[in-house]
Amino acid sequence: MDDGSTGTILSAIRKLFRKHDTPLEECLREALDEGDIPLEDIRILTNVLELEDKTASEVMVPRPDMVSIELSSTLTEAAELIVQHGHSRIPVYRENRDHIVGVLHAKDIVGPLLLPLAEHPDILSLIRPTYYVPETANLKNLLHDMQTRKSHLVIVTDEYGGTAGMVTLENVLEEIVGEIGDEHDAMRPEDVQVLPDGSQLVSGRLTLDDINERFGLELDSEQVESIGGLISELAGRIPTQGESFVLGLWRFHVHEADPKHIETLRVERAE
Repeated sequence: MDDGSTGTILSAIRKLFRKHDTPLEECLREALDEGDIPLEDIRILTNVLELEDKTASEVMVPRPDMVSIELSSTLTEAAELIVQHGHSRIPVYRENRDHIVGVLHAKDIVGPLLLPLAEHPDILSLIRPTYYVPETANLKNLLHDMQTRKSHLVIVTDEYGGTAGMVTLENVLEEIVGEIGDEHDAMRPEDVQVLPDGSQLVSGRLTLDDINERFGLELDSEQVESIGGLISELAGRIPTQGESFVLGLWRFHVHEADPKHIETLRVERAE
């Protein structure tokens, strides 16, 4: 966007805010109709306004999906994890993810990694303080706080003080400008993949609403929201790879799972 177009948009915004008696959303629609502001800029402005109605829990990376590392891990293990997932920052925990002690920055380990192995420092000496917010934190206020603190990652806590997930600056910005992809995102499997034999590979994170819509089911639970969570709820434990469960006309095979959650499920017609 050149300086001229930027000036035009700013002038249009000033004009909008002078209309005190008209709701801003209506002003934006009027500006779009009159050609004062391009559609894409209207979308971004609308998304900014909607931040006031969103909370941290709506955009956070859930606890099971957090890439994090145990405090007792070596610097080499931390580097391997960062390279594998392509993150510039990862939370560091003691014993389990309910005890996040700080954040490890990729750039902080580059220098120490050049030292002889015997001289590698402990991760504890390299981590930076972490910032905690409740699940109910307002997203607009959170963005302002992250900018003020120059923090790119915050830990989201549940009502009991445990770790519910984390929010990165990218998560918040994507609510404004849309998904920000990179080479590591491109390597991540889609939530639903159709396999050559006609079966479908679905992420355990997929919501029950999405599963119901895709497979014509009426799954529901008062305890969980994802298909992986529901399968675990029905089993009374975390199922192991190879186990299967029939839901309506479909059979859900556990394709990938670890001791904490179901990663993927293969879905096919039940015979």
